[in-house]
Amino acid sequence: MMAGLRFIREFRDPKLAQSLARQIAAEVDPNRTYRFMEFCGGHTHAIARYGIPALLPPNLRMIHGPGCPVCVLPPGRVAQAIAIAEQPNVTLCAYGDVLRVPARKGESLLAAKAQGADVRMVGSALEAVALAEANPQREVVFFAIGFETTTPPTAAAILTAQAKGLRNFSVLCCHVLTPSAIMSILESSEARRWGSAQLDGFVGPAHVSVVIGSRPYEFFAEEYQKPVVIAGFEPLDVLHALLLLVRQVNEGRAAVENQYTRAVTRDGNRKAQALVAQVFELRKTFAWRGLGVLPYSALRIRAGFSEFDAEARFAIPAPEISDHPACECGAILRGHKSPRDCKLFAKACTPETPLGSCMVSSEGACAAYYHYGRFQERSAAVEAEEV
Repeated sequence: MMAGLRFIREFRDPKLAQSLARQIAAEVDPNRTYRFMEFCGGHTHAIARYGIPALLPPNLRMIHGPGCPVCVLPPGRVAQAIAIAEQPNVTLCAYGDVLRVPARKGESLLAAKAQGADVRMVGSALEAVALAEANPQREVVFFAIGFETTTPPTAAAILTAQAKGLRNFSVLCCHVLTPSAIMSILESSEARRWGSAQLDGFVGPAHVSVVIGSRPYEFFAEEYQKPVVIAGFEPLDVLHALLLLVRQVNEGRAAVENQYTRAVTRDGNRKAQALVAQVFELRKTFAWRGLGVLPYSALRIRAGFSEFDAEARFAIPAPEISDHPACECGAILRGHKSPRDCKLFAKACTPETPLGSCMVSSEGACAAYYHYGRFQERSAAVEAEEV
């Protein structure tokens, strides 16, 4: 059935969606609960936008993962970017959804811009390079965040700046790695306490997998016996992935399956991988919002490109900043709580006044719930009480 789906609207066909939902309902075991984590924020957004939970049987529960790059960016890194932006003669460039991420109380890149800092929103890393080329009298810094999807463009930007001989362009590198985050979830203190993570499988990320391929997830399927199905972002993609996950669980299998065959291969985009390997290397440690300090979970610029490393050029460290004491972003990012379990949700914390990072980005779980599901889906706490 999926092979014939060639156009976007066909991946949103209501009749096909209902057919897949009926197949899922027919194949789930009524005597057990299925808990599947969608790692990627894009999936969280799609699940909420298209009302997928309403199509699922009550014993199949979706758990939201840490796959939104804005959500896992720690406040200290935002404060570091603000401090650089406030330096004389500096223009700091960032993607739009980063600008409103709160650092300390009242601090954000947008607030810094309002107070006079030269902060620019860009749609790509190469826009920042072009800005540096057009303004040789200013230091142009690109605040680079994101998973493996956005890392190759940042590498290309650095190589472009090098080829152009630009001496006024640098990158504040905060790129992070998907496999490390999955490992953190499976090895969390909660998972160790329970003997294993309270998850039955993962809906694997789409865009990240286009770059890294499906091979890196094979370790998790084999070592932790957790099935992974890589899926696209359309509603039929997600429902089809859930059907494949249910079948694996019922059959006692744990394998990596690729539902998103129209874009993902086992080995991924090797040209992009080579580009990244040329410019970046692993950091020994990196602090993630909600997940803590994780070993070998992020990238830094290689010594050979240090002239483009904003951390070396400005020598401004990232301070340690605690989240709002009532904010539940950390537990939400680890899949232990739902946005509705946070007492700030849709009250003090809204998309207009975000207190936590999960409310800032449209791919954040709290923002997705706020826009599409805040009056519909039950909280994780209620679910847990009933198990």
